[in-house]
Amino acid sequence: MSSLIDNIKIERLKTDFLIIGAGAAGCFAAYEAKRLNPNIDVLILEKAHIDRSGCLAAGVNAINAYITPGQTPESFVEYVKNDSVGLIREDLVYTIGKEVNHVVDLLEEWGLPIPKDEHGERFVRGRGSIIVQGERIKPIISQATKATKARILNRVVVTNLIINQNKVSGAFGFGVRDGKFYVVEAKAVLVATGGASGIYKPNNEGEARHKTWYSPFNTGTGYAIGIRAGAEMTTFEMRYVSMRIKDLMAPTGAVAQGVKAQQVNATGERYLEERYKKLGGRSMPTPMRLWATIQENIEGRGPCYLDTTHLNKEQAERLKAYYLHMTPGLTLYWAARGTSPDIDPPEIVGTEPYIVGGHAQAGYWININRMSNIENLYAAGDVAGGAPKKYLSGAGVEGMIAARDIVSKLKSISEPKVFEKDIKDEINRVFRHLRRDAVTASLQPDELELRMQKIMDDYAGGISSGYILNEEKLLRARKHLKQLKEEANNLYACRDGVTPSLHELMKCHEVIDRLDVARVLVEHLLYRKETRWPVYQTRADYPDRDDKNWLKFVNSVYDQNKNEIKIIEREYKPLDKKLGAIR
Repeated sequence: MSSLIDNIKIERLKTDFLIIGAGAAGCFAAYEAKRLNPNIDVLILEKAHIDRSGCLAAGVNAINAYITPGQTPESFVEYVKNDSVGLIREDLVYTIGKEVNHVVDLLEEWGLPIPKDEHGERFVRGRGSIIVQGERIKPIISQATKATKARILNRVVVTNLIINQNKVSGAFGFGVRDGKFYVVEAKAVLVATGGASGIYKPNNEGEARHKTWYSPFNTGTGYAIGIRAGAEMTTFEMRYVSMRIKDLMAPTGAVAQGVKAQQVNATGERYLEERYKKLGGRSMPTPMRLWATIQENIEGRGPCYLDTTHLNKEQAERLKAYYLHMTPGLTLYWAARGTSPDIDPPEIVGTEPYIVGGHAQAGYWININRMSNIENLYAAGDVAGGAPKKYLSGAGVEGMIAARDIVSKLKSISEPKVFEKDIKDEINRVFRHLRRDAVTASLQPDELELRMQKIMDDYAGGISSGYILNEEKLLRARKHLKQLKEEANNLYACRDGVTPSLHELMKCHEVIDRLDVARVLVEHLLYRKETRWPVYQTRADYPDRDDKNWLKFVNSVYDQNKNEIKIIEREYKPLDKKLGAIR
């Protein structure tokens, strides 16, 4: 390893279209680009391995963005808008609604098992979901991507974008296994790395800290490289707090929708219908249903459950089998305790807050073609802002939309420029942590991560504070995070305090990326002076929703030279069905 520090090998690559991240958005983008023009060069950089990486690694049991019979793209927009309390990018959501079923058709064509009834119709679950047998969905998508002959580099951590005069020219990264420094020149770049977990203290701590709902290895890198490059970000303040099954952090949709389980409190009361009927009952927006559950616990009527005691033995066994496609831990939990959902209903809680653009709408501010304010830099999936409730199928749509625009204009894009000074500076920034040890530096990445999570939990609306925010606490979070970012200079990447480790180097950059995301998040939370999304964004000092002053987007741009985050307001605009776009 010492030779690696002293003699870093530089691997230079060139491509037409660089995709960062091999999740749904990235893979569908590669597929569409090669379908439209098999002769263009497409290169995917993936931190893990394309076969089992990211949010889809463990599988899925449903596809939750789907236009079911009787619904339309227009009704999909209204549904998403209502669930997001009136504020979304309607143009982006509309374009997703037009193509989600096409993505599902492709998945089925590639080999995804989708159960059907006796009439050959897909089984609908809820308003906009269908049931799938998706334990192998990621390998299926991976094989379809490989078949396009796109180049794929696994185990490469992207550290920064290459930007010249507000135009992207590629990206830098390093190999977690080979230790190489990668310089990738590209005419166009799509960021598709997923959202950010690990910003807040999780539900489970210690050795169980990665027992989270959202992938613990989605560390906000896609956001962070854009933030540092000066990309405009939107709606970070709409955090996502998910209602999940306690301890296992398993999804609740299969229970709530699949077997029609009602939310009940400790007394067996169906509290959504009986206590919160005036707010919409079971039809309340998603954040409000979680808010009601938290209120039940605060007021002494918890814990709360999904009532599955109405199930017969056959239905209970079917539900246990259903979870094997996505969260087998829950099925194993029931088995290990010798119990079953018909006699032991699952307890429900809120997760720690996540920063995502697939369930909520934090991410890059993009145009209808998914391009950011930086020329030829695109975003899709969880890193793309403004279009919540897109999920897997919507991420695929966004990747395809971006690919079409890129392919259509590749010939007109000039050759990228990468300067030797930028390469040298990034090598020094990336590998400096390998040149330190426990004697010459003071912080391991896990230590810094724990400190960041405590700051966010204490002062930026984490679980311990009931997700509640106020200005005084947020100002303290801002101060502490700024200090923590300076202390990140003292990180060292050693396995045992002495031996340099590429894995520890990756963790150093992951926590640095999380810190950059956390700082932007706090600025957004400070700026929006209302409560628009209870639990996601509850301001104790501004407890009411204020459409008159705040039905607008809170955006930001980071100025690296000044180390300042500038807030920008963007107008909310209804969908122009003639143009189909908001520019």
